[in-house]
Amino acid sequence: MSDIDLHRHLIGRQGSRRELNTPVLVIDGDALSRNIAAMAAFAKRAGVALRPHAKTHKSVGIAKLQIAAGAVGVCCAKMGEAEALAAGGIASILITSPVVTPQAVARLVALAEKCDDLRVVADNPENADALAAAARGLKKTLSVVVDIDPGIRRTGVSSPEAAVTLARKIADAPSLSYAGVQFYCGAQQHIETFEGRRAAIEERTAYLSSVIEALRAAGLPPAQVTGGGTGTHRIDAALGVFNELQVGSYVFMDRQYDDCDLGGDGARLYENALFVDAHVISANAPGMGTIDSGFKSMSTDGGNPTIIAGAPKDAAFFFMGDEHAALLAMGHAFRIGDHVILAPPHCDPTVNLYDAYHVVRGDTLIDIWPVSARGRSR
Repeated sequence: MSDIDLHRHLIGRQGSRRELNTPVLVIDGDALSRNIAAMAAFAKRAGVALRPHAKTHKSVGIAKLQIAAGAVGVCCAKMGEAEALAAGGIASILITSPVVTPQAVARLVALAEKCDDLRVVADNPENADALAAAARGLKKTLSVVVDIDPGIRRTGVSSPEAAVTLARKIADAPSLSYAGVQFYCGAQQHIETFEGRRAAIEERTAYLSSVIEALRAAGLPPAQVTGGGTGTHRIDAALGVFNELQVGSYVFMDRQYDDCDLGGDGARLYENALFVDAHVISANAPGMGTIDSGFKSMSTDGGNPTIIAGAPKDAAFFFMGDEHAALLAMGHAFRIGDHVILAPPHCDPTVNLYDAYHVVRGDTLIDIWPVSARGRSR
């Protein structure tokens, strides 16, 4: 039975959050709206375009909320995500990972026919040649962004000279259009102190500026300078090199970003809006409750979740297998059926474990939204 069929009868019923079958992925709808509005207002004040990364939420509905608030479009990490969001009516999409295999390039060109504004990154001249050949049958040019390696050796050209060579190849191809550059400092996003994060980003942005200067000197100034993220968006905007921000996790927040001082003053800029709800299913040992939420219900690469409600905030959390976890709090009397709310440690891969969001206002289920691109990792 689908999540919608299982829980449709609970929509609008007062207190129905407690009646959801668990584990279940929950959005606080009001917190989500406030996060979207706060980031949109910041981008407007800073004079930068907002292109949120949809790999966080994988949702047509949330992407539309972001665009309605002022975003120019979205980013997608994979072709499958882009196909799902385009099918839902999202008109401007940047694919932030290179698309290189013949079968993937064929899908890219097919999507470009349907999508008003599809952009893709490249970091290799051979890939640019393949994109140019495949795009010759399009009625419009295919927009290509030069991906620049920020130092993590994952993707991206490795030098200013390589950026110029690739940009020129793209610009010279009649079926392609050179759209700009991408620079995403993923390794710096979770540096916890603002000062440490700012120093790291200032150093990397100086390198980005050297690449842009080389492109300008070659007559290839990038119209779009896109990148950044939730952890660095305040710093990125202040440095004034990016004109488009690829923030993602701000819509939900998670423990990894909660550990970071995003603004430099210790204030929380965005709220937890994403939760995994669970129930205590066994309580036969003093001070211990076993919940029905284990490895299969949330990503574990970021450590343990934060306990929001239903147990002492300082209770110890231990995964106990695929379907279970334990809460330990000496002196606390756990009871079977206790409703426990957890904030996941890493939102993006946690979302990918679920088919639907259960949107709540307070303790009441108000809607169920599909995770449109769940599992679309190809």
